[in-house]
Amino acid sequence: MEEASDNYEQTDTEILVALAPAEINENVQVVMPKNIVLDPRWFDGDRMKFEDWWRGIRLFLKSNRIIETNNRITAILARLRRGVAGIYTQKKLDELNKEIGTQNWDNFLKDIKTTFSNKMKTADAKWKIESFKQEK
Repeated sequence: MEEASDNYEQTDTEILVALAPAEINENVQVVMPKNIVLDPRWFDGDRMKFEDWWRGIRLFLKSNRIIETNNRITAILARLRRGVAGIYTQKKLDELNKEIGTQNWDNFLKDIKTTFSNKMKTADAKWKIESFKQEK
């Protein structure tokens, strides 16, 4: 038997097809495992909701095995709607149409976090650290 490449992962469907007999009984139903992570739904640009939505989108990408950078970026952009998020998506789509090849995931992460993260949360934490005083 040939050894599989380290970079190759078989999908559940490929494994089931490989293990299935040549003739499949019509009465047998193949049950695929159900994804336990819910789709994080839409993000409208509300910075107060970004951290929770971002955690959800990361879990969603991981559980659905969306690994390729272009597919990850597309899945995220597809969930940005209305207002600032819609404008951001249009800007990114224009950039994607101009560029050929794979996008840079690190640049995308930095850009989306800079655009939507709650900057006040960081500022509040810094202020609390700087103004912290002990009794004496």
